[in-house]
Amino acid sequence: MVEWELRPASMADVDAVAELRAVVLRADLERLGRYDEQRVRQRLRDGFAPAYTWVVEVGGAFAGCVALRPADDARWLEHFYLAPHLQGSGIGTAVLRELLDRCDSDGTVVRLNVLRGSPARRLYERHGFTLEAEDPVDVFLVRAPTVALST
Repeated sequence: MVEWELRPASMADVDAVAELRAVVLRADLERLGRYDEQRVRQRLRDGFAPAYTWVVEVGGAFAGCVALRPADDARWLEHFYLAPHLQGSGIGTAVLRELLDRCDSDGTVVRLNVLRGSPARRLYERHGFTLEAEDPVDVFLVRAPTVALST
C-alpha cells in the first residue's frame, strides 16, 4: 500500500477539497440527475469545518480529505474524498479504519450518508455500517462502536 498521512485541515485547503469533491462525485451526481458544476463546489465551501477535517497526503502532496463532525448522539463522517488515481490502493480503507478505531475507543456511534448507487457504500458496509434510512438521492448509514474483547 502507498504511504499516507493525515494532517489537520485549514481554510487554505477549501478550494482543493471543493475541486476534489466535484471530480469524485460527478459520475454519481450525473447518474442521479443532480450534477451542477457550481453547486457541487459551493456546498462543500458552505459546510467546510477545518476543525473537524483532515487532509490525506501521499508523498507530502494533497490526495484527499475526510471530516468527523460531532453531533448530539454521534459523529458524522463527511467529505471523505480520495483522488481517483489513488482509489483502490487501500488508502481509503486505512484512513477509515483509523478514524473508526478512534470512535470505537470513545464509544462513539458514526453516521454518514452516501449517494444512492455509489460504490463507496460497499466500503462502509465492510466496516460495519448498516442502513438507517434512504431517500431518492441519499442512503444514510450508521455504525455502532465495536468493543475489542480483552484476552
